[in-house]
Amino acid sequence: MINTDNPFADDPDSRNPLRRFRGRLSAPVTVFTTGGPERRSGLTVSSLLVVEGEPGTIEAVVGPTTDLWETVAETGRFVVHVCGEQDRHLAEVFAGLRPSPGGTFAGLSVSQSEWGPVIDNVAVRAYCSFDSRREVGNSGLVTGLIDQVDVGDFTNPLAYFRGSYRTLH
Repeated sequence: MINTDNPFADDPDSRNPLRRFRGRLSAPVTVFTTGGPERRSGLTVSSLLVVEGEPGTIEAVVGPTTDLWETVAETGRFVVHVCGEQDRHLAEVFAGLRPSPGGTFAGLSVSQSEWGPVIDNVAVRAYCSFDSRREVGNSGLVTGLIDQVDVGDFTNPLAYFRGSYRTLH
């Protein structure tokens, strides 16, 4: 019999209660990208909030030790790609859960925009101008102003729930 439990997971009694609480909130799976052809950065982000207004904003929890944290502030722009069930592999690569020889962008069809790399086969995107960032607790909060959106055909979003990617089916 094959064990389906994660052998590296902490014992449930030793897990942080706040992380366990957050894990019970369903969250969208997105991939943030920024940079130019010479230096690209990307990261899977599930802790985010979209706020309507003129302009609309995105608030995202990003680790302050990630490449994205630095690159988004340097470039001043980024793209948020909303993942569907067909993008599970993509989400795992940008989260560092799946190896990608040659880097996270290797083998992807990517177009360069003024906001950064656009992953061509992800149809739902927001193009954002960097507004601010600040460290909050053990994380960082990145705020972007939404300049433009692409709302393509989208049927089954990828969600993050209790430590794994799931679909709504």
